[in-house]
Order: sequence, then structure tokens, then C-alpha cells
Amino acid sequence: MAAPSGNHDRGMFQAHEAPEELRRHTESIGDEFLAGFEAVERIDRPAASFFGSARAAPGSRPYELARATARLFGEAGWAVVTGGGPGVMEAANRGCKEGGGLSVGFNIELPHEQGLNPYVDLTLTFRHFYARKTMFVKAAEGFCVFPGGFGTADELFESLTLIQTGKVLNFPVVLLDEAYWAPLLDWVRDRAVAEGMISPEDLAHLAVTDEPAVALGHVLAGYARLNGDASPGSGTAATA
Repeated sequence: MAAPSGNHDRGMFQAHEAPEELRRHTESIGDEFLAGFEAVERIDRPAASFFGSARAAPGSRPYELARATARLFGEAGWAVVTGGGPGVMEAANRGCKEGGGLSVGFNIELPHEQGLNPYVDLTLTFRHFYARKTMFVKAAEGFCVFPGGFGTADELFESLTLIQTGKVLNFPVVLLDEAYWAPLLDWVRDRAVAEGMISPEDLAHLAVTDEPAVALGHVLAGYARLNGDASPGSGTAATA
């Protein structure tokens, strides 16, 4: 579902609007949420949401790590949900299709026109980031997070906040590429936890690994646990 071009969010954030304009914008946001929820309902199997940089080139470590990990999820009969664009998103959709899974892309209309990658089976294009981000959570039984920038960090910390506050179930969150994430985890442990800003037990929400099979195992174990199986995850705890 493509939307007309334009920066809708910026206009709303910057402008005072007449009541009829506020009503029109609110209704359009509601319509987008409904379309998103309807798209999620078309995902006919468990799904993991994959996040990472749009700038990762084919052949780079993040690209190939995401592709290999998503292929395993596809082979396990899962869906993989991404933002539908290039880089890690393309790699994950590509790997999922190679593994025979359902490849989902929730794209976003941007001023510089992020293109939809060619490896998606089910797609929806959003105008509003917040509606799109909700669908990543709505669809997911777990998150796999690869190297990325501000957007990736935003998606990671939003998911952890939702889990920490009980807004969603405590589903698995796996960071892939230990060397990339190590400085962030060091900061969380040495500053945020040490200074009482984050509870030590909240780090248990995270696992970190370099191995696609470990990421798959951790998410599958978490899915089984949430559905009545108490078997532990197989990832490396971030507190280790």
C-alpha cells in the first residue's frame, strides 16, 4: 500500500492545525495502523523481526551474517520481518526466501525514497514511523539485531523498554556480531547498571552471539518457553 509522497510527520510536529485538520490526520494515522494490523494477520507462521543498517553492502559481514541467520529461520518454517529496504533488510529478506520461509517487508516512505528490496513476499509501505515500528513488535516472536546506526539502536532500545515495562511479553532479543556490540554492552554494564540507571536483571533480556545457529536456537527456545516449554535459551547472556 503506497502512500502519497511528502513528510507527513514533520508537518504535524511543526504546525498548529485547525480541528478539522487534526481530525483528518488522526483518522489517517488510525487507517495506517489498521492496514498494518491487517498485514500482520496475513503472516501465517511465527516470525522474527530483523534490524540493522540499510548501508551494509552485499559481501560485508553484517549483510552476510543477516542473510545466513534469516536463511536458518526460513528453513525452520518461520517468517522474517524487516523494514523492506536495502542493506541488512535486503540480506534478511533474501536469506529467508533462500530458506523457503515467508519474507515480509514493512517499508517506509521517506523524502529520499527508500526503495523496496526485491526479496519480499508480503509488503506494506508506511508513511509514519510509529505505525511501522508497532508492526515490527506486533509480528515478532523475537528480535535479531545486527550492526547498525541510530535507527537500529532506536528499535533495539524500544523493544527492551517494552519488555522491561511489561508492555509486551519477554520475547528473545539477540544481538549478532559480538565485537560490534561489545562497547555498547560495556557502557550499559559499567555506567548505566553501575550507577543504578538500569537493573542488572534487565540485561537478561539480551543475548549476544556471532553464530546464526545460536541466534535461531535462542529465539526458538524463547518461543517454546512462552508457549509452555521451560527449556532455556541457547544464546550467550549479555551479563556474561
